[in-house]
Amino acid sequence: MSEKGLTYRGAGVDISEQNKAIELFKSAVKSSYNQHVLSDVGSFGGLFDAAFAGYSHPVLVSSIDGVGTKTKIAHALGRYDGLGADIVNHCVNDILVQGAEPLFFLDYFAASKLSAQVAAQVVESAAHACKQNGCALIGGEIAEMPGVYAEGEIDIVGCIVGVVDKPNILPREVQPGDALVGLPSEGLHTNGYSLARKALFEVGGFDLHDSIGTLGETIGDALIRPHKSYLADLRPHLASGAIHALAHITGGGIEANLSRVIPAGLRAQIDFESWTPPPIFDLIRSAGSIPESEMRAAFNLGIGMIAVVSSPDPLLGSIPGSVQIGVAAAE
Repeated sequence: MSEKGLTYRGAGVDISEQNKAIELFKSAVKSSYNQHVLSDVGSFGGLFDAAFAGYSHPVLVSSIDGVGTKTKIAHALGRYDGLGADIVNHCVNDILVQGAEPLFFLDYFAASKLSAQVAAQVVESAAHACKQNGCALIGGEIAEMPGVYAEGEIDIVGCIVGVVDKPNILPREVQPGDALVGLPSEGLHTNGYSLARKALFEVGGFDLHDSIGTLGETIGDALIRPHKSYLADLRPHLASGAIHALAHITGGGIEANLSRVIPAGLRAQIDFESWTPPPIFDLIRSAGSIPESEMRAAFNLGIGMIAVVSSPDPLLGSIPGSVQIGVAAAE
């Protein structure tokens, strides 16, 4: 005799869709595993062998962050396959500024109504980025929460754990006259989207499919560009000891993030004319009549990471697009 009555699915949560998503991304997740991963997809907790060969005094470094309202751009475009890389690369950069190599990553994907295909695109993207950065995606959570998230909305958060040898922790030894070398961003990365969306679409009346400049790129293309990882570019310079400090340029912009690594008694003297920001930033500024001070506080303006070094030459000669943007100066 069949049972009748209210079900979890009837309340808005479809567990079968979650199971379908896991099957879709399982192989991609396992492809990020290395010899340190001791658990499997579906375990209650991720197991990671903490045998740190080659470290004299290993120190764990952790960070957590979210993609923010960039998810609204992805939803409007129907393009979700870069969001996982966005959160992985953001978190990799956050611990990189302390000199850490990433070990493992955990992701959180939530939606008002779960789509296995969308969840799989995000998690597969995260797994691929983990593999590129040399870390493992060892766990995560998929949540379907009608009534918490607005219809059609998704949320993406990630947590990373890395390791650094205690003698190599950054920042260190920043001196007056040290050069500030800026590494180019791919665009907004994962910050400033609430202001950008309001300026471009509510105030400026633009559409995601409108073109920018003469290269044929659309506003949607520019806004969905992935958050770049700087680990591969900077790893050789970390090993050489050439880098005194790093600043990941996220919310707060260049000045606020640099102030987190420049010691008391020094200040960052920045020449904002020393590089040309990508066209999307000029469009946002003009569309919303945004003051320059607000642009600098909300966006990276084309510089995604800044290295503080005694000499800029090693970085400028090996990292494409890098440019000296200023110096550390005495107060």
